[in-house]
Amino acid sequence: MSAGGGTRAIVAALLANLGIAVTKFIAWALSGSSSMLAEAIHSVADSGNQILLLFGGRRAQREATPLHPFGFGRERYIYAFIVSIVLFSVGGLFALYEAWHKFQHPTPITAWKWLPVTVLLVAIVLESFSFRTAIVESNAVRGKASWKEFIRRAKAPELPVILLEDLGALVGLVFALIGVSMTLITGSGYWDAAGTLMIGLLLVVIAVVLALETKSLLLGESATDEHVKAIAAAIANGPEVERVIHMRTMHLGPEELLVAAKIAVRHDETADEVAKGIDAAEARIREAVPIAKVIYLEPDIYYQKG
Repeated sequence: MSAGGGTRAIVAALLANLGIAVTKFIAWALSGSSSMLAEAIHSVADSGNQILLLFGGRRAQREATPLHPFGFGRERYIYAFIVSIVLFSVGGLFALYEAWHKFQHPTPITAWKWLPVTVLLVAIVLESFSFRTAIVESNAVRGKASWKEFIRRAKAPELPVILLEDLGALVGLVFALIGVSMTLITGSGYWDAAGTLMIGLLLVVIAVVLALETKSLLLGESATDEHVKAIAAAIANGPEVERVIHMRTMHLGPEELLVAAKIAVRHDETADEVAKGIDAAEARIREAVPIAKVIYLEPDIYYQKG
């Protein structure tokens, strides 16, 4: 996985979530707080998701085969989509079920009252460090794009996934802290159930956003506007090409771009001259946009209509 894939952010989030999950389970076992259980399952789901992202990044590096001639770059998108499913089912739906169960049988927290609050405060600190790492890694590649644009347009799925997971984890911890604190203050288990409900709704929303964005990548997104303009300029910036008649681009993976274009050449050129011109245009494309790995240029004669 490239540096742009945010391996450091994934590892940081994985280590944080593994440690947090253990402490949350202990706090739930001793206190009986449903918010703590929902948060513990959330951390387990996040840990599994980060392992999936690392595994998908490794599998995407395999060489192309006759059966898969364009390589396995899109495997990163597949595993990112699986992450959204895990987050929705294991995280969101479980929390909603636990909230429903807790509303049916609300119970106050009577044992180890200080433990859930302590664990949640420590978890917030650890998740903040993980979130900060994801922000630093994202800033290195997002350029001038807003955070919303970065989430929607990023071709490498790992950083948007980690960003949304870490943001969801922090907000979920705040919900859990409010629910647990209000249960301790009022003695009513309904607050704990409400905190669990909010965690579940939050995870479902994040999972749906991730699924929609990853689905777009799976279907095959075009190059960014900047890359499309650079490729078109590179093709036309030579005496061999009169103009670009039409062009299509598609990401075969985060760092691999397919370029297919029909280009206008002079009608009096020989086949040898056309072939050399195409080679020169391909070289210019790769120099302008290095991730353009697969290039097909079709020569044609352009006739002005009318």
